[in-house]
Amino acid sequence: MTTTAACPACVGVPHDYIEQTIEDANTLELSVPTMHCAGCMSTIEKGLMAFEDIDVARVNLSLKRVAVQHRIADLAEDTILDRLANLGFEAHYLDSKSLKQQSDETSRALLIKLGVSGFAAMNVMLLSVSVWAGAEGITRDFLHWVSAAIALPTVAYASQPFFKNAWAALSVKRLNMDVPISLAILLACALSLYETIYSGRHAYFDAALSLTFFLLAGRYLDYQTRAKARSAAVELSALDVQRAQLVEESIVKTVPVETLCVGDRILVRRGARIPIDGTVADGRSELDVSLLTGETMPVPVNVGDVVYSGTINIGAPFYASVSKTGQGTKLAEIKALVATAETLKTKYTTLADRAAQFYAPVVHLLALAAFIFWQLWSGDTRLAIGIATAVLIITCPCALGLAVPAVMTAASGRLYRAGILIKDGAALERLVDVDTVIFDKTGTLTTGEMTVCDAPTGYRLQIAASLTRHSDHPQSQAILKYYGDKTILPLSDIEELPGQGLQCKLNGERIQLGRADWIGVKNKPDYVQCWLAIGDEEPVPFLFEDTLKVSSAASISQLKELGLNVVLLSGDTQSATDMLAEKLNIDTAIGSTLPDQKLSILKSFGDNTLMIGDGLNDTAALAAAGVSMSPAKAIDAARAASDFVLLKDDLTLITECIVLAKSAKQRILENFAISAGYNFVAIPIALLGFATPLLAAIAMSASSICVSLNALRLVKEK
Repeated sequence: MTTTAACPACVGVPHDYIEQTIEDANTLELSVPTMHCAGCMSTIEKGLMAFEDIDVARVNLSLKRVAVQHRIADLAEDTILDRLANLGFEAHYLDSKSLKQQSDETSRALLIKLGVSGFAAMNVMLLSVSVWAGAEGITRDFLHWVSAAIALPTVAYASQPFFKNAWAALSVKRLNMDVPISLAILLACALSLYETIYSGRHAYFDAALSLTFFLLAGRYLDYQTRAKARSAAVELSALDVQRAQLVEESIVKTVPVETLCVGDRILVRRGARIPIDGTVADGRSELDVSLLTGETMPVPVNVGDVVYSGTINIGAPFYASVSKTGQGTKLAEIKALVATAETLKTKYTTLADRAAQFYAPVVHLLALAAFIFWQLWSGDTRLAIGIATAVLIITCPCALGLAVPAVMTAASGRLYRAGILIKDGAALERLVDVDTVIFDKTGTLTTGEMTVCDAPTGYRLQIAASLTRHSDHPQSQAILKYYGDKTILPLSDIEELPGQGLQCKLNGERIQLGRADWIGVKNKPDYVQCWLAIGDEEPVPFLFEDTLKVSSAASISQLKELGLNVVLLSGDTQSATDMLAEKLNIDTAIGSTLPDQKLSILKSFGDNTLMIGDGLNDTAALAAAGVSMSPAKAIDAARAASDFVLLKDDLTLITECIVLAKSAKQRILENFAISAGYNFVAIPIALLGFATPLLAAIAMSASSICVSLNALRLVKEK
């Protein structure tokens, strides 16, 4: 059974809602990955518009972005990010110039050509009815000339995609599917024009137009299944922070990042994404590096520690000294890995491409053989050309051209209703051959939110909860949630030390909650991230784990039942990765992996891999994997690098997608069989001269319809 994929607002908002981007300093575009429904959209828009200095706030729910036009004088990015944080939404600044792309002219042009050819074909067929009904003499010639006036300009315009591709292939001395297509269309028009000039009884302008229409329909469907893919490298470029808070003589001013020089001093505010690679010059804080490395726990930084672009400051503000900007940063390195990995997938040869490699030469040889035979047999060049044209038309790969796009379109609709968005039709073919499924940990199998899995009890837990209610650190919030709504103790002299922990006094005793090295714990296990020390008592540990998604265990079990090898690959610590792997019964678990390491490990499993991930650190691996998927809550770059996006937070959809992929491949092979069977019957008829170009066009159209109907079986298949 299938259900609606997402709420109507999530699927109903068009991707190009912002058709005009105001190019000035008072417009910002922000990524808000945590919004997911119409309620989020309303909260953000109303919340921002409540401020007098914001003129426009528009939300794109499908892309999870907000466009804001404002009149804020200084530090506008920080101000708006703070306001969104107060509304409960984490946001990141995006560079609208990097995201601005040309509109999809190819799709629009194909659709216009399809409409023009269809309209012209219908009109010429209406004129042909009069000829078939017995029009003679001047009347017949007039109708042929009118048909020519409609058909020739239409063919010259609508068939350009085939002509250009055919010429490009011939210019490098090779054949492709568009060569016989172009030849058939041109010969049909030339033969029809010849018949019209010399008052012949038959003209085949309707055949040329119907051929063009059906072929364009297949080409448009094929393009639509491929056009959803967006370059992940472009999305990564948008994550580059374009502005920084430069500190000069104790004055902070906002400047473009490209104007920074090595050695400059910048201010990194709380909640801001770091725009450069550098070192901490002054201050102490904690960074969220999950997008870069996949590590769940915040990383403390102190003076002299290295910080990387793309990471987020979740602690106190600090000053950093610039070491690298632009193409020299860690984020730029990942972007280069992704761009290289994306090119590898384009080398995959689809079933249709493999069929085309031998189909085009065979068609040409058959048409040439028909022309030579009938020329020698009858001596009638006109008859020989007519039969050769009929052979080209009847063998024209309309059914073959529709075999894959028709199935992909049906599969896309079926998957979308189930909750899966397919971005690359060829990925369904590749998915059938997958033998290894590789999961990222944080945000994919887990929610990315910390929960306490083991903690002290009694008054120790009460003291820890009373202390953490004064902090918004992820560990503090997890402890507070674990404690619940019980009694809170009154504490005094509460102090939060960035990168270390919390301390206070209770009944004259010093209480500390934080890192082991700050409290003074020795011989600590690497999986314990937080300790509580009360006075002179022995410190006690708090253990945390990433919250497991409800569907994770069922998904792993289903994939194993299909005989697939399941691997857990994470940037989190090896101990945290092993704990989760044991809980989910995953045999292979590799932790502490950086983006380039993930890429090399993935390649070691071969070409038939399925990668599922959601973070920046997964993007290169997603782009390089044989097939890739990401949750809808993944960052834009990860979704762009993926072949499939899970619209619902249900990992069991992965199994459904694999099963449907196998069924889709079966339908494609059946369509190839239909096309081959049609040619097996129709080609001898055309070679023997029993099929006129018009009858050939009708037969070709019938085969295309059969292929389309067979593809529709996929929609209702259990």
